[in-house]
Amino acid sequence: MANTIKHQGIVENINGSHVMVRIVQTSACAACSAKGHCASADTKEKMIDVISNDASSYQPGDRVIVSGDRVWVTGELSMGVMAVLFAFIFPFLILIISLFVFMAIWNDELRSALCSLALLVPYYYILWLNKSRMGKKFSFSVRPMN
Repeated sequence: MANTIKHQGIVENINGSHVMVRIVQTSACAACSAKGHCASADTKEKMIDVISNDASSYQPGDRVIVSGDRVWVTGELSMGVMAVLFAFIFPFLILIISLFVFMAIWNDELRSALCSLALLVPYYYILWLNKSRMGKKFSFSVRPMN
């Protein structure tokens, strides 16, 4: 259980086996007592599409516990690591390595930088083409709060 990421959320909609859950994502400093005086406190609402075999057991507005219609949205910790790799680390490596290669070939900073940036277009296009396969790896599960 230590390798899971948990967020409390509210069931918004159910469509077949898809449960739409609204979660409030807060930054670490959002719970700070000085957040009213600081501009870095950050909270965001996100909608997560959860595929569940027992989606029919959830209803919008259901009270799962006393505090409301909340559920746990869980995901493996390795999903977060993979998301960071695909979103930040791999593009950064593509930029840096290609910039050095192009600089060694052309010795022109502007052209090297533009070509390095242009290499990100096919990278993100390949990610977009594989979104259904990646959706299977980056899937969430939902269960009632106890």
